[in-house]
Amino acid sequence: MNSIPIRPLRHVVLTIIAAALAVGGVLVAFPAFAQANGTRELNKTQQAVQLLSRATFGARPGDVDRVSAIGVDRWLDQQLKPDPNAEGSLQTALAGFPAWNGPTNALATANKVEGPNMKGGESRMMVTMNAGVVMTQSRTLSYSSATNNFTSGKIVRAQVSERQLEEVMTDFWLNHFSVYSGKMPSTFALIEWERDVIRPRAFGKFRDLLVAVAHSPAMLFYLDNISSRSDSLHRTLAEYMAGTFPAARSDASKRQGINENYARELLELHTLGVNGGYTQPDVVDVARALTGWTLTQAAGGSATSRSFAFSPEMHDADSKLVLGHAMAANRGVEDGDEVLEIIATHPATARFIATKLARRFISDTPPASIIDRAAETFTRTDGDIAAVVRTILTSDEFYSRAAFRTKVKSPLELVVSISRALDAPPDTSVASSRMVAQMGEPLFGYLTPEGWPDAAATWMNSGTMYTRLKFGADVASGQLKYLPTAQWSGWKLENASIEKQVDGVINALLGGHAEPETRKLMLATTAPDSIPPGGTRGSARLRELIEIALNSPDFQKR
Repeated sequence: MNSIPIRPLRHVVLTIIAAALAVGGVLVAFPAFAQANGTRELNKTQQAVQLLSRATFGARPGDVDRVSAIGVDRWLDQQLKPDPNAEGSLQTALAGFPAWNGPTNALATANKVEGPNMKGGESRMMVTMNAGVVMTQSRTLSYSSATNNFTSGKIVRAQVSERQLEEVMTDFWLNHFSVYSGKMPSTFALIEWERDVIRPRAFGKFRDLLVAVAHSPAMLFYLDNISSRSDSLHRTLAEYMAGTFPAARSDASKRQGINENYARELLELHTLGVNGGYTQPDVVDVARALTGWTLTQAAGGSATSRSFAFSPEMHDADSKLVLGHAMAANRGVEDGDEVLEIIATHPATARFIATKLARRFISDTPPASIIDRAAETFTRTDGDIAAVVRTILTSDEFYSRAAFRTKVKSPLELVVSISRALDAPPDTSVASSRMVAQMGEPLFGYLTPEGWPDAAATWMNSGTMYTRLKFGADVASGQLKYLPTAQWSGWKLENASIEKQVDGVINALLGGHAEPETRKLMLATTAPDSIPPGGTRGSARLRELIEIALNSPDFQKR
């Protein structure tokens, strides 16, 4: 359909008011959360809408009917055990992204380029994969272009992948174990972090995920553990092995000592939580246990891939006490291994992870009943992430009216969900990721390790609302080349009555359910007075309806 300039943000004021009221008071207006009594308050269609809005990056045309037909529980089973051979379209879409193809070390070897704090890149032969065939091309992949390549590929995965719950959970863990793209040890560390550390373990055992994170170059570098070493008051493992311990060190030989950054965030943000029962001495001894957990040196100062290394010369090998567990002296890497085992199986960790997952999938303030059951599942299954997710996504609380459309979409979720709702082709440019950043969520751009807050107030405020709503208007008017609307199936309603157009848009973009205020606003819509060549009043009015739908609280929330 031809691009038609919609009257500039004609509905913005009304939509801002509606959205503000929804965010500010929706939880008060809804009934109390359902308890675990085996009764789901939402009807069959609403259950499909709810599951697709929380367990995917947005429903595509026909998804609600497909999930309703097979049942939400069966669809969930398929997502928790995804078919590894069902991603042909995704592989085609990712064919042009070298960051997503081939082993990380091959990319690093073929591209001797520098990290963000190093010197400029050097042209080498790049190895890429296309339909299983290795190809080479000569080009330079700088740190910034490698990051753009990676983030664009991440958008494409969210748009195209059939393994949507895996994409959602990968994004959840990337934010839980948040790192910053501007502080990476090498050009390809961020790619390795998402693709090789987090994604393969998104549904596995939490302990395995935690261990992989603790050994990852991205996390060790970001939180400074690579420089953490035994101080002058404690013997290193190398000194134990040599049987030496200098009684008095000169000022020149005094060691820098431990860095507590990773140890503190490991306890506070990754496992136990801020109220998880640990003390400052626990933080110190966890940091001591992780001394010597460092990285191999970059060859020749280049940005080739760096990997985990244990240094006996840096490790504090004296005895330690962590959360009441005594750890003997004269040990090496097993000190850190034991710490990870202690905290991965701690009751506070079970509750902390259960709470964050319930917040992600149910509401900003999830009820204690589902947190209790999810934590119990975590403990009973030895930290089986898939089992915890299943407990939450099959619960009465999840399928209650109080949880329906109460979570505000993050910028990433909003951009991708619009693309999926309109059946737009995958955006292989950097445009979508830049739009996500303009809305306030630059991918891997959160400076501090707590990650983006999972709460409505983060995304619905005066500083972000205009950008979000203008984006919806620009999409509806057909102005964005990277998110076209021409392939949307709803254009068949071009010559239909206003009532049929409204019903069609609500069914296509809002899962068949719109609040009365949204429907009323849509029914009052008239086409613009000026219709450019090639357009019709019917198509112009449809664009107005698309704008209202995309900017309504019904779509802005999930």
